[in-house]
Amino acid sequence: MKTILRAIAAIAAVAAASPAFAAAGTGNEGGGILLYLFLGFAALIVVFQAVPALVLFATMMKEIFAIAWEKIGGAKEKETR
Repeated sequence: MKTILRAIAAIAAVAAASPAFAAAGTGNEGGGILLYLFLGFAALIVVFQAVPALVLFATMMKEIFAIAWEKIGGAKEKETR
């Protein structure tokens, strides 16, 4: 029974130390061209989603303030032709 426990303890010690050995880098950890292309593509997606959102937000604010302006009587009456 003691030999089985020793074997299990040895395996657990080696298994616990293996991530430390795997984490040793080679020193070449800089980002490549694909990383920069991916980040640029992600930035383009954010920008192209933000532009219509800002236009929609501006339109919403314009309508909200136009309704409020009409309620306080600041709007001129429209002329009929």
